[in-house]
Amino acid sequence: MIEFIKGRLIEKYPTHAIVEANGLGYFVNISLTTYSNLPETDEIKLLIYYSVNVDVRSGSSNHVLFGFSGGEERSLFKLLISISGVSANTARMMLSSLNPSELGNAIGSGNVAVIQSVKGIGPKLAQRIVTELKDKIIGLEFSSTNSFVQSNTISEEALSALLALGFDKSKANKVVNNIVNQEEEISVEALIKLALQQM
Repeated sequence: MIEFIKGRLIEKYPTHAIVEANGLGYFVNISLTTYSNLPETDEIKLLIYYSVNVDVRSGSSNHVLFGFSGGEERSLFKLLISISGVSANTARMMLSSLNPSELGNAIGSGNVAVIQSVKGIGPKLAQRIVTELKDKIIGLEFSSTNSFVQSNTISEEALSALLALGFDKSKANKVVNNIVNQEEEISVEALIKLALQQM
């Protein structure tokens, strides 16, 4: 129904953005991935997923807009919410904890542990996501699975070390992911050292 919204960014928060387009202000739910990709300029364009939930008892409907900085993230979001047990908010949480490439490659490589690392995702749901989406994500353009597996192993080792040092898991995970995204090739030791500088 709504493909995208292009307009002036009025406010942005880690969970939502308010965009003015043609005199209307749109409240758009976003992930941390999209939040970090939003430009500093006033004019932005967000790809939209329009969600309508109808309460069976009252008959009232709830209309919600979800915005994405890229098509890869929106496509993955749509696949995630097609899974029984994955709500739109759960999918947004997953895309806030892992960027689309990380999540897509975790699904493609069957890495249940990475998916389960997202808050609120138990082992059964993580396994269901892998089982049901492994073949469906083939058409999406993610970075190489092999390079992901290597960088993912390094990320997991670095994250384990930071957790052992007593750092908060969510903050450590975000710092590690940011470094890995910027550095194509990095050793575990170098990753830990950089992460410690940013914690």
